[in-house]
Amino acid sequence: MPCCQVESVVSVDERGQMVLPKEIREKANIKAGDKLALVRWNKTNDIDFIALVKIEDLNKMVQQMLGPALKEISG
Repeated sequence: MPCCQVESVVSVDERGQMVLPKEIREKANIKAGDKLALVRWNKTNDIDFIALVKIEDLNKMVQQMLGPALKEISG
């Protein structure tokens, strides 16, 4: 079963930017110019958790989750 763990701690600068550490970029195969979606989870009006997901991975996840339902609906 997948599990979460803290990989790194980053700081946000005055412009709202942060740098992903090189070892994290390498592990996640993130290259310059890659598009990342910021996904949030919240139980209340506050954001409890955020994650960065590569767009192509997000597209695959959505297709895997919705694909069977769409096939069932379309007959």
